Amino acid sequence: MHPFTEYLNPYLGELLHNVALDKTFVRGEGCYLYDDHGNGYLDCIAAYGALPFGHNPASIWEAVADFRHSGEPNFVQPSFLDAAGELARRLVELAPPGLRYVTFTNSGAEAVEAALKLCRSATGRQGILAAENSFHGKTLGALSATGNPAYQAPFGAPAEGFDFVEYGVLDALEDKLAKAPQAYAAFIVEPIQGEGGIVVPPPGYLAGAKEICERYGVLLVVDEIQTGLGRTGHLFACEEEGVTPDLLLLAKALGGGLLPIGACLSTVAAYNADFALKHSSTFAGNSLACRVGLRVLEQLTSNGGALLHAAREQGALLKEGLESLHREYPQIISAVRGRGLMLGLELGVDRGYFAGSLLGVTAEQELLASAVSAYLLNREKIRVAPTLNGGSVIRIEPPLTITAAQCRRILVGIADMLAVLNEANAAKFFSFLVSKEFPRGDEMEKTVVPEPAPSAGSPRTAETALLKRADNGAAAVGAAATTSDVGRFAFLVHPLDLQSYPQFDQSLLLFSEDELAILAQKWSSLVQPFVISRVRIRSKDGRSACGEFIVVPRTAGELVQMSRAQAQQELRQALNLAREGGAGVVGLGAYTAVASGGGLYLKEEGVPLTTGNSYTVVSAVEAVQAACDKIKVLPQYSTAAIIGAAGSIGRGMALLLSEAVGGLILVGNPHSNHKSTGSRRMLGVAAEIYRYLAGLLQAGCRLPGGSIGDYLADCKELPPPEAPLDDFITFARSAARRGGPIQITTSVQEALPRAGIVISATNSRSKLIRPQDLQPGAVVCDISRPPNVSADVEQTRPDVLVIDGGVVELPGRPDLGWDFGFPPGLAYACMAETVMLALERRYEHFSLGSTGVNLESILQTRRWAARHGFRLADLRSFDRPLSEARWRQLLAARRGLINRQTI
Repeated sequence: MHPFTEYLNPYLGELLHNVALDKTFVRGEGCYLYDDHGNGYLDCIAAYGALPFGHNPASIWEAVADFRHSGEPNFVQPSFLDAAGELARRLVELAPPGLRYVTFTNSGAEAVEAALKLCRSATGRQGILAAENSFHGKTLGALSATGNPAYQAPFGAPAEGFDFVEYGVLDALEDKLAKAPQAYAAFIVEPIQGEGGIVVPPPGYLAGAKEICERYGVLLVVDEIQTGLGRTGHLFACEEEGVTPDLLLLAKALGGGLLPIGACLSTVAAYNADFALKHSSTFAGNSLACRVGLRVLEQLTSNGGALLHAAREQGALLKEGLESLHREYPQIISAVRGRGLMLGLELGVDRGYFAGSLLGVTAEQELLASAVSAYLLNREKIRVAPTLNGGSVIRIEPPLTITAAQCRRILVGIADMLAVLNEANAAKFFSFLVSKEFPRGDEMEKTVVPEPAPSAGSPRTAETALLKRADNGAAAVGAAATTSDVGRFAFLVHPLDLQSYPQFDQSLLLFSEDELAILAQKWSSLVQPFVISRVRIRSKDGRSACGEFIVVPRTAGELVQMSRAQAQQELRQALNLAREGGAGVVGLGAYTAVASGGGLYLKEEGVPLTTGNSYTVVSAVEAVQAACDKIKVLPQYSTAAIIGAAGSIGRGMALLLSEAVGGLILVGNPHSNHKSTGSRRMLGVAAEIYRYLAGLLQAGCRLPGGSIGDYLADCKELPPPEAPLDDFITFARSAARRGGPIQITTSVQEALPRAGIVISATNSRSKLIRPQDLQPGAVVCDISRPPNVSADVEQTRPDVLVIDGGVVELPGRPDLGWDFGFPPGLAYACMAETVMLALERRYEHFSLGSTGVNLESILQTRRWAARHGFRLADLRSFDRPLSEARWRQLLAARRGLINRQTI
């Protein structure tokens, strides 16, 4: 681990690593940086304008050397400061006329802090007015004046007295001051909003703001920390409108790229004794920094300001080239903004342009500018950066010394990037994240992209297909979603494994499994939950429900490995998205249910939840019954092994199947750290089954001969149904010891050879069910996702019928806008239960935890399914429809078993 990540900033270090911006630069010279592998990079960030002459400029180092050899003291406060006085005088000479005094600081943020104090002391007012979308620094006062709540919220900012007005709109400024003419001490504003996205106000804005502020006795503070000292091609951007502010703030370039220094210039009217005698700084105005500042001004003004003229020329060359690219790629670039060498390239790509691609989600979440910056760094060796507030804007701010040839190289690199991006090939674009090289240009056309298998026959599962977006999905809901008589739901899904990614974005088939693992880890750490599609479902009784499918971009493995707190935080983000979308109930799909403790950890989040497990039990039992009917197996003469019987689904299935089967083997978790607790839980499940069957027998229900109930009919030791559960636990323990119809174990290998019917309903990602363990002719229902049945079973055991549990047909068979790995209109029962709750307008927690799935909830979902038209889908096996050929193969294999047994 790099010391930066280990000791300085682990959060930023991880982020830089994940977006491949984690370069270690060991040398800088002029406009170039060189990494520890000797690669050179054209630096178009220039420390956000703090490198006016590039890296390690000789003239600035000469100033440092001259200072060293002179013997001049550096820190000598309080006394007359020669270097500081000389730099202040030179700044006043060069600044717009009327500015008279200079207060030095150690940074731009400190310059803002000094300006806020100066304005309050000068006016006796406390209010500070700033522009929306602005940036003035990250100390508390400067942050309070920064018009971005995302940066303020964690730190108690803005402090009292700060207010904001729309940038570039003079009427808004006039209106704000007119409503509170005595409230504000200052209006602080940038000539061009840098971090806000290189936003240039309309011509005359600064002059108009100055006139309005004067009428209300408000001091105008112009923040030129980034624009000042040549960045726009002029020493000061406010000069271009002939404006002299009351305060002018400088920093960044004043240090020549070597030393930190800031300055607050003010008029005589603004400067006052309170501020002058009560504001100071140990390091501000130090001699070394001021000598460097003097050399910077000398460089900028020498030869009649030749460097400023060159900055204007190269800026014009760059801007013209960027505008040409804008015309060539209007679908990607929405705007080119800025002046001089402070330029911004705004990306205007929406998700629809990259439908069915990781690029579309990246663009939607305003991560594309970061991705483009990383691409340019790694592929084109050009260093740019996104702006902080403007998440879709790339800043281009090279040193003022950049040459025309270097500008042309920037344009070529950006053009090449745009050509790749325009291909909408996420694998090619993101290849730098996995250190994979693709051929350039025409050579790429020779690269074969594997054809994806047809959806009907490909091995996909519901949440495994990372939600292929339907082009018609989002628009279809539209106005219907806002209608009050329409139920509202959301359903959370996630990629189950790495294969989910190429199922969502087919270009990723170009990656190896190891490369895909790297990409998935980095991409999922950056992306927040997102809506993948929307749908409207109509019940057969005329009611309808509209819903959103929301992706939690984490695989099952990631959800299992991360801490509970982190998993819950990511699920909360998805729930917030669902709540914002108007969901009345939210379904927890796949491992989102596991990671939330069956929904119990999130039940206080202000939105009703369901795991969907009650209807999953119903549909899985129906699937087992349908399979047994198809192959003419009588359940009462079979023992059913329930793997995961202590879980809510396994427990529910054991309860319902107990009416029909001849015996049950309840299989607990073999890896549990609390064997005694697990054993008690399993006994509790057995006890519930016995009590349930006792109630049926007492009610006079006729249960199949040979079934568990038939066995119990003549059992005098069976407690009455009204007896305490402890009595049934005692009975269950005693019956198990005597070899009774319900046995308990933690060994899958011990249970399977004894079971003609096998149910797997676990949270395990392992292949628990192997070919060699299964009884001849067994029926296996796999509800687990990822599946627990090994693919070898299909290849080597043609006599075994494996069915996917919990697959249902929705009423009207609507297109969900992405596929579950199914034909249109099919889905998993957990999603169907969520829809039922919305159709019923039953906006309350349902099927949460192990106790939330009970006989009442199971039977209720069965009634809702009948009412609204949900039904069991045709049987499927290994995520594919069971074809007639497979049925014939199965029946032939079973006949062979019978013949061998007869012989």
